[in-house]
Order: sequence, then structure tokens, then C-alpha cells
Amino acid sequence: MTTNDLARDIYDAAHLTGEFTLRSGVTATEYFDKYLFESDPKLIKRIAERLAEFVPSEGVDALAGLETGGIPIAVVLSQITGVPAYFIRKEAKTYGTCRLAEGGDIEGKRLFVVEDVVTSGGAVMDALGELRRRGATVEEGVCVIDRESGGLKNLADNGLAMKALFTMSELKTAGEA
Repeated sequence: MTTNDLARDIYDAAHLTGEFTLRSGVTATEYFDKYLFESDPKLIKRIAERLAEFVPSEGVDALAGLETGGIPIAVVLSQITGVPAYFIRKEAKTYGTCRLAEGGDIEGKRLFVVEDVVTSGGAVMDALGELRRRGATVEEGVCVIDRESGGLKNLADNGLAMKALFTMSELKTAGEA
């Protein structure tokens, strides 16, 4: 299967039209429902196989799957790469272990961020700040879709080199072909 086939299949599975309010507060007329491609076992495996090309072969202690959408991707990516997956909460639990990250201790670890969709980068920046405050080194990451709304630049400006498997434009072009 080609890159265009994967892009078209993501578009076909997850592209919705209507009126949607994004996390950033922006209203969009198009939306990629990540859960529609994340819940499809064949499609998420194909996505993770492609994302594996972005994971450094050395120097990464764990994949940091961000709640909620980045977690299923990180799990499948972990299966493909052999790199452990940690599950990063939006905020630390106030009960039990009171952890921000589940799956292992993050202090002193080199983490590779895994996210589904990036718009402004706000959710990733929130997680990035918390992970770094807790002693993790976080310099690289990957997302499935860049909505091309400045998120990757915002993240780069904050020391995170985030790469996207596809931009919104690439998915639209593949889906409309």
C-alpha cells in the first residue's frame, strides 16, 4: 500500500463535515474524528507502521502517548518498535499513585511524544511542560495529523521537534482524488 492509499483510507474513515469547536476554541467546518481511525485495528496498525519510521532507533526510553488520542497510537507503535509506552494524563491523578504518567517513572527518561492530531499545539505544550518539570527529557515527537494551524511551529519554538505523518491538506487531497 502506498502513502496515498493510507491517506485516503484515513480520510474515508475519519473525515466529517459540519460545525465543530476545536480545543483551541476555533470553529472548523471539517473534522477528523481520530477515534474512527484509532478504533479500526487494521488502520491503526498501518498508521503505526508508518509512524515507526519517525521513532529514533536509539536514545528513546519510552513513547509518551498523550491522553486520550495518543495512547492507542502509542500502544500499537510500541508493539511495532519494541519501545515501551507510557500513558500521559492531562493532569496528575489526585488519588492512588497520583501520577501524571502511567507505565513507568519518567524522571531522567528520554521520552518521544505520540499524539493524534495537532492544531495549535496547546495540549502537547501543556504535557511537555509537566513532563519536563518532572525530570523527563522531551525533544521529539510525532502526530498523525497536522491541522496546519501553527501547532508544529509553536511546539518547535518550545523545543519539541514534532513531525506529522500527514497534513490536513494531504489528507484532503488524497480523499478527494
